[in-house]
Amino acid sequence: MGWLTETADGGLILSLHVQPKARRTEFCGLHGDAMKLRLAAAPVDGKANAALLAFLADFCDLPKAAVELIGGATSRAKRVRLAPVSAEALARLHRLC
Repeated sequence: MGWLTETADGGLILSLHVQPKARRTEFCGLHGDAMKLRLAAAPVDGKANAALLAFLADFCDLPKAAVELIGGATSRAKRVRLAPVSAEALARLHRLC
């Protein structure tokens, strides 16, 4: 999958297209080579990025420290690193497509 890349250390890099100020936070399908994610938070003072990382940590059942924004801090196109990721979390992400 183009939006989901496994790393050598057991982690993942997610390519996301984020739509802030949505009615609710949810995954909503592919957007080109990225997974589209509607995000309820507004893009003000980093609140949307913080909400994104918290949502992904909760969705993958990871501690917040295991989720890191590695690209796109001020863009809708974002890259997020998750590490380490359990087989259960990986399966949950694969089921999105």
